[in-house]
Amino acid sequence: MAIEVKDRIYLDNSATTALSAGVKEAMTAAMEIYGNPSSLHTAGDEAHRLLNTAREQLYAAVGVRQAEGWRAVFTASGSEANNLAILGAARAKKHFSSKRILTTDSEHPSVARAVEALTREGFEAVYISTRGGALDMVQLRNEAMKGVFLASFMLVNNETGALYDIDAATRAIKAVCPDALIHCDAVQGFLRQGLPRVSCGIDMISVSAHKIHGPKGVGALIISPTAIKRRALTPVIYGGGQEEGLRSGTENLVGIAGFAKAVTEGRLALVPNADKLRRLYSYAVERLSELDVVLNVPERHVDHIISITVPNIKSQTMLNFLSARGICVSSGSACSSHDKKLSAALRAFGLDDKAADSTIRVSLCPENTAEDIDALVSALADGMRSLVKIK
Repeated sequence: MAIEVKDRIYLDNSATTALSAGVKEAMTAAMEIYGNPSSLHTAGDEAHRLLNTAREQLYAAVGVRQAEGWRAVFTASGSEANNLAILGAARAKKHFSSKRILTTDSEHPSVARAVEALTREGFEAVYISTRGGALDMVQLRNEAMKGVFLASFMLVNNETGALYDIDAATRAIKAVCPDALIHCDAVQGFLRQGLPRVSCGIDMISVSAHKIHGPKGVGALIISPTAIKRRALTPVIYGGGQEEGLRSGTENLVGIAGFAKAVTEGRLALVPNADKLRRLYSYAVERLSELDVVLNVPERHVDHIISITVPNIKSQTMLNFLSARGICVSSGSACSSHDKKLSAALRAFGLDDKAADSTIRVSLCPENTAEDIDALVSALADGMRSLVKIK
């Protein structure tokens, strides 16, 4: 999977990734297939076949089959997939035995704000602690005993790199609330980390293309046969009834073709990429530990996200310093980078406000190198010396 090298050091791969050469080729080819997948003629048939081929790639990546009743609904983003899962589930039925939703205190804004919106409609939200980067399973089991109709947990925290035990959480909830719908925001873990086992009872999985070297503007919600049979979702976008009535709007065929190619490439490279990232992560932690910084490393974590607190220097100040030297990192979720509030995920992890306001995120991809890490460490050291003096 060739990635075009730019004249900068890009260490913000949790925000978005570069398009691979193969993805660019697939999208260029798809531009020649201009028919509408819903049209009942040969041009439409050609587009429809491309759409179905892309869907099959997603099923294969998740380890499920359409023949078993699974459905992949293409959306315009991972955020839209999360909204469809949460709002669609909440509004699918007129009557609920429970109106309680379990989620965590460190979810992506597309989940957190969707849940907040439902609380204004009379639903109850219960937030499971993730202090230290782990689900509080005692709290989760206690809350599940009180009844729940929907639970939404991310697989990988996009700011700390914490890897949550979704299998255990799903089993615990299903044991006492077998009809509860379980949704997993797997955007940060898809094709970087093993997905939750569908055999545990997961009902919905959100994924996104641009986190795996695919294009922006394409995501998907993968839905279990049980949820489909129960009609557990209602659309949040209405129109012509595309995507089996769950997401209206003509499909972004060019973007979906790129998504499918990224999935294919990602599956083939999953093991070697994981090995590369494991070695690079270890090297980065070793080098960063030479500096007077705090590494916020959860016990269970992925190998592509490193949260770094730089004492006494605001994260935005350090970001600007690094950016001026051609090094791209971030201070958290790119989707909420313009939000002036301090990171809820970092505070949930256990950082106080001052530390949270001095924390940056480095996120890696297999194309990054040890030389990139060396340049980052050198620039951070320079920044820590010069910025403290300025302050």
